[in-house]
Amino acid sequence: MDKNKKNLMLMVPMLHQGGFERVCIKTARLMQDYYNVYILIFSSKDINFDIEGLNVIDIDVLSKKGIVNKIINVIKRVKKTRKIKKELGIDISYSFGSSANYVNVLSKGKEKVLTGLRCQTDMERGDQIRLFCKRSDQVLSCSKEIVRQLLRDYDYNRSTYIYNPLDTEDICEKGSKPVEDFPFKGEGLKVISTMGRNDYIKGIWHLVKAFSIVHEKCPNARLVVVGAGNWDAYRELANELNVENEVVFTGIRKNPFPYVAASDVYVCSSNHEGFPNAVLEAMALKRPVVSADCKTGPREILLSSEEYEDLIARIPGGESTKEAIEGEFGILVPDMGEEVDMNPENITDGEKILADKILSLLTDEEKMAHYSQKSEERSLFYTPDKYKDSIHEIFKRYE
Repeated sequence: MDKNKKNLMLMVPMLHQGGFERVCIKTARLMQDYYNVYILIFSSKDINFDIEGLNVIDIDVLSKKGIVNKIINVIKRVKKTRKIKKELGIDISYSFGSSANYVNVLSKGKEKVLTGLRCQTDMERGDQIRLFCKRSDQVLSCSKEIVRQLLRDYDYNRSTYIYNPLDTEDICEKGSKPVEDFPFKGEGLKVISTMGRNDYIKGIWHLVKAFSIVHEKCPNARLVVVGAGNWDAYRELANELNVENEVVFTGIRKNPFPYVAASDVYVCSSNHEGFPNAVLEAMALKRPVVSADCKTGPREILLSSEEYEDLIARIPGGESTKEAIEGEFGILVPDMGEEVDMNPENITDGEKILADKILSLLTDEEKMAHYSQKSEERSLFYTPDKYKDSIHEIFKRYE
């Protein structure tokens, strides 16, 4: 520990997988130049990130089911965290996501507390939002939309947004690795990819249904889904839609980027996001992107500033667009909803629009090349150096 540096704690439940976990790790590495950095986690089970050279503290309080157990868990986590904060002399504590935010604000001592609201699901509990706003020195977000919502719905003005860092060189280097088990190899195939765990917020059933339409009109189309979870129900859906041989669920991959790099189009079918790292990572790999206009994130990435301002002027409440928008950097389609529907006979208008826009890329090489170039151009906007300077400026206010 450098006694000349302030002590910074970053708090995240686990380091298993996911966007804000990746941002937490990146933040820790970038802030080591300025602070003694500690990462506090609730469990070290299934760590899926490189933590070499980082000071990770595991308080070993796993999540348990049931309201009573959850309350007991929070109490245990708060007690252990408060003790560690005091022992280490933490000056600033920054948490990622609601579970960590609870522990961060309830364990507050003399340190400055910053909480991170990073996804629309974080915004669905008014009671917890009020708690975080009341007990945080500042709320950070990765989306303009969340900042707007906090001001509009909670009259909270101590919030700011900072876009996630994107290390394009690292992603492209990882994406260049060979993939021995890539499921679709053959001249003339058109591969659609997506990255995401099996969670309703990722809306993968929408994509599988849309893909069945795409495949009917473009028989050489294929779909690769990279992410953790039990995909049996989705495989059955693909079977019922007669595309079981054209859809592959790879499971979790430590390096998912070669699968995206080997595809032609990337699709985000989420109904909730904060600021989708996977979309930016695909863009760094020069993949044209079609994304659902879920409540936060994609519109800020795929639209120009002028297009974004026009959209929020037309729909100030934050609702999704009702029609597809071919933006400057990618294509937005309407949010297709969060209610899981595995009935193959129910194909919604939103899923049909998604299929139409995927086909518009697969069947138009000039359009595909245009959005490939625009993806690369946009990805360079979110550099780690820019994030490093911005987050450091925020932390410096509380030193």
